[in-house]
Amino acid sequence: MIPAKINSISITTIRETGVESIVEWFDQHKQSFYTLGWSYLSNQQQMEELFYRSIIKVHKELPRFKSETSFETWVTSMFIHTCRELYNDGSLQASEESEQQKDLFKALNQLKEYEKEAVVLTYIKGYSLEEAAHFLQVSVEKMKALLFSGIHSLRKEMGYGLNFNGCKEYHKNYIDYLEKAMDRLKKIDFEVHIYHCQDCQEDLATFQDVMLTLLNLTERLEDFHVPPGFMENIKARLAEKEKHRQLKNKKRKRMGIVFASIFALLMAIEVFTGAFTNLYYTYTEEDQQLRAFLQQGLGERLNLEAESGGVKIKIKSAIADDVQTLVFYEIEDTEKDNQYMMNYQNGVSVENKHEIMSSITYERYYPPYLKSDAKNEKKNVYRGEISLPPLVIENGTIKLKITMLQKLIRDSSDRNALKADMEMEYGFGKWSFEIPVTKKPSIEYALNEGKEVEGVPVRFDKLIIAPTATILRYAINNEQPEKQINFLNFDNLEVNNKKVKADVYGSSFLDLQQDINWTALQTKFDPLFGEKPKEINVQFKSVYLTVEDQKTIELDASRGYPQTFEYVGSTISIDKVEVGQPTNVVISNHEIKNRAYESLRFEIVGEDEHETSSIEMNSEGVFVDKNGIEYDMNEYPAAFEKIEQPRYFFTVQSMALQGNTSGEKVIPKRLKIYGYYTTKYLDDVVKISLE
Repeated sequence: MIPAKINSISITTIRETGVESIVEWFDQHKQSFYTLGWSYLSNQQQMEELFYRSIIKVHKELPRFKSETSFETWVTSMFIHTCRELYNDGSLQASEESEQQKDLFKALNQLKEYEKEAVVLTYIKGYSLEEAAHFLQVSVEKMKALLFSGIHSLRKEMGYGLNFNGCKEYHKNYIDYLEKAMDRLKKIDFEVHIYHCQDCQEDLATFQDVMLTLLNLTERLEDFHVPPGFMENIKARLAEKEKHRQLKNKKRKRMGIVFASIFALLMAIEVFTGAFTNLYYTYTEEDQQLRAFLQQGLGERLNLEAESGGVKIKIKSAIADDVQTLVFYEIEDTEKDNQYMMNYQNGVSVENKHEIMSSITYERYYPPYLKSDAKNEKKNVYRGEISLPPLVIENGTIKLKITMLQKLIRDSSDRNALKADMEMEYGFGKWSFEIPVTKKPSIEYALNEGKEVEGVPVRFDKLIIAPTATILRYAINNEQPEKQINFLNFDNLEVNNKKVKADVYGSSFLDLQQDINWTALQTKFDPLFGEKPKEINVQFKSVYLTVEDQKTIELDASRGYPQTFEYVGSTISIDKVEVGQPTNVVISNHEIKNRAYESLRFEIVGEDEHETSSIEMNSEGVFVDKNGIEYDMNEYPAAFEKIEQPRYFFTVQSMALQGNTSGEKVIPKRLKIYGYYTTKYLDDVVKISLE
């Protein structure tokens, strides 16, 4: 590594005197940074802008500088980041390139970004492999691979031709061998191979020529001087900026007394009405969901950031209560137009979960927010929320670790929908956060109300109003085998003339089963901010039922197939019974109109009067809306979201039957139907008084 010059300006002095010392520091190091800048940029205007922006950025970030790394390395990191910004900024492109840039850097500019930075840091800045690898946040082996591919590409650009036929399995040794860093035994093996392989001799020789050219690059740059007046131009711009800042400060002082009076008035209004907080977040927070929590004083902005592989994650806020811990985040792909979202327990974990979080969880699923509005209008930015388990302590720090993100692939014809039948794609990296949280209280109301739904008793037990969700706990009676409720869906909950929608994914069974005759469940609704209910109205949406209606159909192969039979007003066809290994049975009913059932509960009984030990079942079906219009299954799930009161009817059910022992054939004797499943849509409303 090229030894760094001892700084004549201490970090303490830089902190105390501010931007002037930073300018002086850059003046002392201008030659190496000027050369580094030309590795990216192509004209004098860009170079001045590069130094100007870098000095301002170093001054701004100086309070965050930590002594674990050298000051020069820290500045170099921000300098290269600014190089990237200007390199991608077409507004500063000049019409001509300098001859020096053509001679020395044209080939470098043909490299990929990481290849170029690996070469520049190693051969222009003079970093060791370990230091450059740490700088780029890659392993040393990855650094060697980047150097190899970079030098390999430079070789083509420098006129060595295109045909290099060295053995690929030995490419990984080139850097270590030429840097004299190879183990003795490996070196002997490598040299023996080179001695006997003419292609590798030629390949290594041209590779070494390019590498020596890069190693001598510093000497070639002796005549590549910083032009006269370069730093003076930058100092003049900084002086003009400081003059403008001082003028603005004077104006602020003149307005200070007026603003102080107005502020006092605003604070008085805020104390009594909270209007200022509402107004402030209305204009400063684009995420409507997060804005509502901030306006109610239920959370605060955090803006914690971490970046890995060009993907930046920002934790914007976290709200904790007895229901869940809701984390709002923003993910930005800084290199490509990709959008990513988080999935808890799928690449997202809490390292200290067992210490601070409940093991009994009902985390809410938040589907992708796909509307292209202010929340997610940018193609490379996604704002969302993720539900974590509730806290078991009043306050603490969540150690959130993220290693994988799900890529959102939108439908090309409809940006507000995901692409149908897509394969999941993921982004990988390492992001870590320490998120401070304080649990907010919830209010519980005991309920004492019941109602029959399709003849089945339903009991309402408790209403929980928490900051992040409203929960209705209820129980369904299961004593009537002739008809049972599998799922009960609600449309909305109305409190004090304010309606909140039910969460489509928010229903779950509870472990609080105190009575075997009742099944306890809960449904989550959107939050009710600050409401104190006296009465609630529960609007039902639909119920999914199991109906018992038994029928047995004898299967007589001598009559041939298909065979038909009547069941609950429908004609069902037994299309095929083929005995073999396995035995295949197919039944169907394509008549949908006025059909009582959506699917059947049945089994096939063999000649031995036992049900088959193994059944592989496949089915076909269609979605039907309230008007009887059918929808092709291939359009699912996009079409499903748009269907009014959808029901899914099975049209074909196919079974492959295996016997109890190996090689045994199942010979079907009868089809035994126990009942069927069906969906009913409801418009019932239950009024529950809390007084």
